Amino acid sequence: MPLNRRQFVTSSTAAAALSAFPVFLPAQQQLKILMLGGTGFLGPHTVQYALDRGHEVTLFNRGKTNNDLFPDLERIVGNRDPDIDAGLSGLKDREWDAVIDTSGFVPRIVGASSGLLGDNVGQYLFVSTICQYNDWMEGEQLRTEDWPRGTLEDPTTEDVRTHYCYLKAYCELAAEQAMPGRVTQIRPGLIVGPRDNTDRFTYYPMRADRGGEMLAPGAPSNLTQYIDVRDLAAFMVHCLEQKLTDSYNLVRQPMPFGDFLESCVRVADNGTELTWVPTDFLAAHELEPWQELQMWADNDRPVTGSLTWSSAKALRAGLKIRPIDETVRDTVEWYKSLPAERQAAMRSGIDAAKEAAVLKAWHESQA
Repeated sequence: MPLNRRQFVTSSTAAAALSAFPVFLPAQQQLKILMLGGTGFLGPHTVQYALDRGHEVTLFNRGKTNNDLFPDLERIVGNRDPDIDAGLSGLKDREWDAVIDTSGFVPRIVGASSGLLGDNVGQYLFVSTICQYNDWMEGEQLRTEDWPRGTLEDPTTEDVRTHYCYLKAYCELAAEQAMPGRVTQIRPGLIVGPRDNTDRFTYYPMRADRGGEMLAPGAPSNLTQYIDVRDLAAFMVHCLEQKLTDSYNLVRQPMPFGDFLESCVRVADNGTELTWVPTDFLAAHELEPWQELQMWADNDRPVTGSLTWSSAKALRAGLKIRPIDETVRDTVEWYKSLPAERQAAMRSGIDAAKEAAVLKAWHESQA
């Protein structure tokens, strides 16, 4: 039997997700789905959504992370790298309707799995990234899936830490070469919501929940963009059910950063006051986009291109975006369910003392 809602909420050291999936009608056709990975952030949401839709899911992973999740599902223990231990041997001669690959980062490894499975599965859904595009952080707004992929001087490198983004582009190519016409490329932007351990999104609703005067960067009209992990998971399963084999940017359409912070304040409902501090002043105090200040970039800076991609194609194909207040509220509830020591160790955002110092300096400059 699938992991029930209470188990999904309380299982694993990350406390899983408090968001609770709504009730879904069964899919018209039950699929046999192989999940490569499935125990981190996006994986559990996707597995649970597929189960809620009535599909049969098999997990393939190393068996080292969150093994208490989905105890009743078939789990094949192996390694994505065919040269390590048993490698992919547990998948040989097995058949599934579709594969979801959330854990491929190197083209050699994605090529190995898609090549091995190519004759025995109908569709391969690969989770890539919005940053696989050439110069993805810069350029015009609302670029589409037609934008060229990034390239590397050495496509054989496996230095994921340095070349994560463009290696994903080569992973896409590896899957397409192995299974031409049967691959779905999913290119998410910043994935947020319950179970996100990066805290890049989480910092803002939790900072508003703390109350008091809150530093707001730049201007309310600056744009931001993200995708709720549950909306992403639902669209991925939708692609398998509808046999959609194409490339999709998975982000909500750009929204004003002011609207996002107002949602955080509204959900907190504790009198938090936003103080907007201009970009130049922040830079002078060593507060920069994509460093302490995630999800934000001044509209006049080239890096704003990282937060202004078009998702029109996915929306036409069936992507559904939940209200921002729901994402904020569920993220706060999930974060508050974590152990106290984890809550005290926010992994992103502005240190409280530094925020207070910058706000003090800003007010003094305006006196």
